[in-house]
Amino acid sequence: MKTQYFTASSLDGYIATEDDSIDWLFPLGDINATSYPAFFAQVGALAMGSSTYEWMLRHTQAVADQTGSAWPYPQPTWVFSRRPLPAIPDATLHFVQGDVRPVHAAMRAAAGDKNLWIVGGGDLAGQFHDAGLLDEIIVQVASVTLGRGKPLFPRRLTTPPLILTSARQVGPGLAELHYQVPAVPPRSTPRS
Repeated sequence: MKTQYFTASSLDGYIATEDDSIDWLFPLGDINATSYPAFFAQVGALAMGSSTYEWMLRHTQAVADQTGSAWPYPQPTWVFSRRPLPAIPDATLHFVQGDVRPVHAAMRAAAGDKNLWIVGGGDLAGQFHDAGLLDEIIVQVASVTLGRGKPLFPRRLTTPPLILTSARQVGPGLAELHYQVPAVPPRSTPRS
């Protein structure tokens, strides 16, 4: 079982614009041509931040048109938010806040032998890293720049550096990079 942060990023390191738009991503390729379908088949539980969840709320009709359901994840999902958010019908959702460690334990219990997906955002993935719980980062780097926005991973990771385990081109607009996160002791004060 791995805890994985799988996301897409602009070439200059942003996962969304300042207003949480990812419209720049959709013209760049077919998600089915990437490793996403195989990755997703191995996911047993998800965690996402409130901005990611609110994007899902704003786009339920578009998601339903593409996937047949307003909520495309059959797995249980933990949503980190400091404020109340409406639930999407028929989704197995747990609204939480604070330390990621007890949530990670609950996700592990729910996932069985499958992997845990930290959907986003970058700061939430960083909190899992800070707690020593992130095993892998998979990023699809897009051939666009945004200039500013929501950062891919707002942490300084220099020692030890991530370990690149694979890189491949996906169509004319994406490079898919897989990184192993070296084991480091968790930081003593987790973010909330």
